[in-house]
Amino acid sequence: MSLQERLNGQESVEEASALQSRIGSNGADLRVDRFADLRTSLHDMCISKLGPELIGSESDVEALRKRVREVVTAELRKSDERLTTDEREDLIGEVVADVLGYGPIDRFVRDRTVTEIMVNGPDQVFVERAGILERTDVRFTSEDHLTRVIDRIVSAVGRRIDEASPMVDARLPDGSRVNAIVPPLSLQGPVLTIRKFSAEALSDYDLVLLGTLTPELVEVFSAAVKGKLNILISGGTGVGKTTLLNVMSGFIPDRERIISIEDAAELQLQQPHVVSLESRPANIEGQGEIRIRDLVRNALRMRPDRIVVGEVRGPETVDMLQAMNTGHEGSMTTIHANSPRDALARVETLVLTAGVELPLRAIREQVASAFDLIIQLARLVDGTRVVTHVTEVLRMESEVVTLQDLFVARPAGVGSSALLEPIRPTGVRPHFVDKLKASQLELSPELFDPIPAAERLAIMTGRRPR
Repeated sequence: MSLQERLNGQESVEEASALQSRIGSNGADLRVDRFADLRTSLHDMCISKLGPELIGSESDVEALRKRVREVVTAELRKSDERLTTDEREDLIGEVVADVLGYGPIDRFVRDRTVTEIMVNGPDQVFVERAGILERTDVRFTSEDHLTRVIDRIVSAVGRRIDEASPMVDARLPDGSRVNAIVPPLSLQGPVLTIRKFSAEALSDYDLVLLGTLTPELVEVFSAAVKGKLNILISGGTGVGKTTLLNVMSGFIPDRERIISIEDAAELQLQQPHVVSLESRPANIEGQGEIRIRDLVRNALRMRPDRIVVGEVRGPETVDMLQAMNTGHEGSMTTIHANSPRDALARVETLVLTAGVELPLRAIREQVASAFDLIIQLARLVDGTRVVTHVTEVLRMESEVVTLQDLFVARPAGVGSSALLEPIRPTGVRPHFVDKLKASQLELSPELFDPIPAAERLAIMTGRRPR
């Protein structure tokens, strides 16, 4: 069944509702924690009683978990607090998570509706659901408690954090990205940020249901990927660049060899011939760093059909441009920028950070030759993530790279409840259509018609569309 047929079916409404529940709702669901003081005392008691045993806890986690449960259960028997069986089990589980897991944020790490967790010191914990930030009612007992949780996370991947190395990037076992920064750089105590990794990769159908894409954009993007256009996905932090990159990577034919390169492995490519590479920071002695640039250079020697770079943010941009301009067509990457024009300007800036001594015109010619398509994403104030521009990169004219918008989502008019109008074609026929024909791919001219077929028929017949 085609994407359009699925969307036209009745079940799409129920699926959209279920998908929104899976990703999260805008409403906060904060509970009053009447056991906060009891949990704090149990936690402190466990730390005081089991302090020496907690050192090196990775050696036998299950045995230590059982030991913590025994201590907490024994202490609860002495307590005057009246608890139901369920409340007792929940409380024991939370204390175990406090001591051995991710502490008070353990339930948010396991909560599939939470997409990001932000801990601003021991007393402030924020989470993001469906693009909306919410302050929670949880807190850490002290800065030492928060530092201990951070250290448990980063040490599991061979990193460390202390005054000598107060910033660290790491990831959880499920691939979620973790950033931590501690005093003296952070003035309000240790700060922890976790960007959750979705266990279930979203599909193009999911993004259409969520309003990020339209069926027409899916058709254009699918042809662009299969036709080996070089694609740059642009947007700010948290707009869904990696999610869209993952969806678009799914259009790559199974017969091709894909090399993916990332700072922290997030892409979930389903093709049978995928090689995933991940950069590595320097060790405690400052040695052994492997940068994205090194991996891009090495990937060129690995006979790739496609190179997919999670994000370009430094000198590796030069190597990415060279790969795109030397026969490695169909490459894709993302970049932080606020518009398609800004994206090209940022690419130029990143090229200059590599120390290349080239005139600006030569750099722009390389950029214009490398990229075929720019996709701009934005996150609206209501948390919705949408594609706002689909822009084709053309040739150089004078000193400027020529761009033409193929699809644009314009601001909604006065009186409209929507923030943006639905993304629509501008009526411009893209130049890459001829390139797609060489790959035996055809795109219907109606995809780029600014007037939908129903409206055009209404104009011709004098009737208003239903």
